[in-house]
Amino acid sequence: MFQTFDATTSPEQGPPRIAALRAAMVAHGVDAFVAPRADAHQGEYVAARDDRLAWLTGFTGSAGFAVVLADQAGIFVDGRYSLQVRDQVDTSVLTPVDWPKTKLGPWLKERVPDGKVGIDPWLHTTEQVEALEAAGLSLVYVANLVDEVWEDQPDPPVGKVEVYPVELSGKSHADKRSEVGKSLGTANAAVLTLPDSISWLLNVRGSDLPHTPSVQAFAILAQDGGVRVFTAPEKLAPLAGHLGAGVSVHPGEEFAGALADLDGPVRVDRASAPFAVVQVLRKAGVEVAWGADPCSLPKATKTAAEIAATTEAHLRDGAAMVEFLAWLDEAAPKGGLTEIDVVETLEGCRRATNVLRDISFDTISGAGPNGAVVHYRVTRETNREITPGDLLLVDSGGQYVDGTTDVTRTVTTGTPSADQVAAFTNVLKGVIAISRARWPNGLSGRDLDPLARAALWRAGQDYDHGTGHGVGVFLSVHEGPQRLSRASDVPLKPGMILSNEPGYYREGEWGIRIENLVVVEVAPKLDGGDEGREQLCFGTLTYVPVDTRLVDAARLSPGEREWLNAYHAEVEARIGPRVSQATGVWLRKACRPI
Repeated sequence: MFQTFDATTSPEQGPPRIAALRAAMVAHGVDAFVAPRADAHQGEYVAARDDRLAWLTGFTGSAGFAVVLADQAGIFVDGRYSLQVRDQVDTSVLTPVDWPKTKLGPWLKERVPDGKVGIDPWLHTTEQVEALEAAGLSLVYVANLVDEVWEDQPDPPVGKVEVYPVELSGKSHADKRSEVGKSLGTANAAVLTLPDSISWLLNVRGSDLPHTPSVQAFAILAQDGGVRVFTAPEKLAPLAGHLGAGVSVHPGEEFAGALADLDGPVRVDRASAPFAVVQVLRKAGVEVAWGADPCSLPKATKTAAEIAATTEAHLRDGAAMVEFLAWLDEAAPKGGLTEIDVVETLEGCRRATNVLRDISFDTISGAGPNGAVVHYRVTRETNREITPGDLLLVDSGGQYVDGTTDVTRTVTTGTPSADQVAAFTNVLKGVIAISRARWPNGLSGRDLDPLARAALWRAGQDYDHGTGHGVGVFLSVHEGPQRLSRASDVPLKPGMILSNEPGYYREGEWGIRIENLVVVEVAPKLDGGDEGREQLCFGTLTYVPVDTRLVDAARLSPGEREWLNAYHAEVEARIGPRVSQATGVWLRKACRPI
């Protein structure tokens, strides 16, 4: 069912709450306080208890932070949220700041050069703390001041936890623990703070967070594969038989004490672990060995069982999307349809599969100018009627026990303009370029990212987000470490799932994005030989037709046209048997060669 924002996150609530925070700052003797979107686990989604940035400011994006000083305040957001933030916060009190172009450290140093900056060390990583220290700031580690003034703050979540079947994961948690433990090298243990890593490692799934079926917990992994989990014990008590003797469960409040008792070296991920973890280890004299979360890479390189499972989930989800698009194609030109109608109908199509666990993120349904807001989320207040002729951008996904989906389609509800067709065709050329890519083993996402942008660049156009993110299997829809991004240097490996989603956005008018999920595979041998060098390629997971009414076929190369027609033939072959007879008629028309 469609969920609107809680009234407690409205812009009007910002000024009195910031005033209350300023009073707490005075009481604690700090001149500035940093309030991040993140919780102690640094995940994309936060529990209601940890949604401090939204409570304080009204901004509900998945990344950003507020900085409150005695006489001013800034809210730092990236290009995805430059429009959204101005709609959601009181800009007379909070000034939007372009981040990461503007760095927090220098911004603060200019405004409080000799002042004390308060931060909660559980909500900031070591990387973030070191960046502030490098700017010459005087940091004061305090209890969270937002929590002090949030009188009706919700309780921590205690969601139900379930076993994730080994036939879907492809590997028992005992084998995973053993393999990851052996990968620690000289470290005696590793601190795990990411819920999706812990959930993957133990073959469990939870319900603590919206849209992401992970268990909120901390854990310590030993070299021998033994794991101590720190969370509310009642969450994991029913799974004692599954966890076995190699896994022990302890109350969350015992985590700090357990850290202090460790024998070093202990691996800590400086990019994701709370700085408070490092503080505890250092105070106890435990040697810290910096290194990436040891679950991150094996989690990202999916097993054959995971690939098979998510392939089925994507076909099921593709059929739901096609049922939705067929309905939309008939309903939208008639008028009277709203963005919320689109969200509710699409979710209804997914629920009709009878196996949907949740949507994988809040559905983006942006008509006309709302489509230009990259991460737009419709509310009862912003709900826009879809005028026949609008471009409609719909970005959505589902959580099924066998896979996590994420698909974007932009459709026309009338006769598109020449500008819209040209931009859509450039975006499509980017999708096709990534889909057809072959590359030598060892390259990373930053090496492939330009392929998606080349056609847009030639037209003087671009987009302010990455081309693709990693995706889990019944876990987080945004999963690292792999990305298709100019900022990613993680080599792509077979089994990694990524999104392929170039776009173009014309502020105040319309937005375009096309997104398929793809999986890294070993490329087939070339007829002429490949000099013995292994190459990789992408296999397609998403099968949903692209709106060819928005495509200028004359601007596609023969190879691009061949790819699009072959893709649509596959869509019809794979999805056609899964949809209703009436939708099948629509699908055949939508998949006609161009």
